[in-house]
Amino acid sequence: MALEKEERIVIPDENGEEHLFEVLFTFDVEQTEQSYIAVIPAEQKEGDEVEVFAFRYEEKGNEEDDLALYQIESDDEWEMVEEMLNTLTDEDLT
Repeated sequence: MALEKEERIVIPDENGEEHLFEVLFTFDVEQTEQSYIAVIPAEQKEGDEVEVFAFRYEEKGNEEDDLALYQIESDDEWEMVEEMLNTLTDEDLT
């Protein structure tokens, strides 16, 4: 996985196929000391419902664009991430 110009990221799927995503937000949660990233598919067709994907991430290696993504598995963690996304989205709309 690598960060690209203009806040884009390439994420391989379970079959090893790479997909390009636009980064919406990255944020840190002080209570858990975890970092999160929210992305949408870059090739979204206009008028389609936007599907947002969120992951916990850690920076790996010496390159600043070298990241490791982790699935969010617990309900509590999902609720916290959704709340943060809603807050960030509401701030962008005002």
